Amino acid sequence: MMSLLGFGSAVLFLCLFFIIRLYIVVKTGANYKPGTKGRVTVLVVAGSGGHTTEILHLLQCMSAAYTPRHYVIADTDRMSEEKICTFESLKQQSDSQFTICRIPRSREVHQSWSSSVVSTLNALRYSLPLVFRLRPDMVLCNGPGTCIPLCVAGLLLGILGIKKVLIVYAESICRVQTLSLTGKILYPVSDYFFVQWSSLRDKYPKSIFLGRMV
Repeated sequence: MMSLLGFGSAVLFLCLFFIIRLYIVVKTGANYKPGTKGRVTVLVVAGSGGHTTEILHLLQCMSAAYTPRHYVIADTDRMSEEKICTFESLKQQSDSQFTICRIPRSREVHQSWSSSVVSTLNALRYSLPLVFRLRPDMVLCNGPGTCIPLCVAGLLLGILGIKKVLIVYAESICRVQTLSLTGKILYPVSDYFFVQWSSLRDKYPKSIFLGRMV
């Protein structure tokens, strides 16, 4: 009986520790200014189709300080790699550095929610060692479900006191009245949450409205 109580207390302590650390990591994000002391390592989550086009357009507006760029795409995505390589070749920067990594997709289109839990955990299994190895300054994403395990891994770096990783989320232009499911999940824990419609800014006070980014 005593051993069970001790185990329960340990689990409760760990839960409280993670909650407190998560709160601190999220609340101190706005005070963290990457790029003020040099380059910013960016982990860019590219979805398929329109998601990749939008995120590349956003990257085009960012300065040369945001390098190296580590793109992460789903292992079933056959189009994004070509788009990324074309984009990087057009940047024509002598010091441009980028890599492309693949992880399992968290959720396929029309996949059931019950099976999505399993596939997301599988994606997290690949995301943790990837993010811990790259240790980016920022995770930049705009909606694909693949970004959730990567953002979790980035938050875990901060929770464990290894490194603060900024979570920057830009909601897709097609979301006018409501956030996407990914947006709803990441809204509470993101450091910067951008929307492209003022109607969303009015509903979600934490969001930052910058007009059309694409």
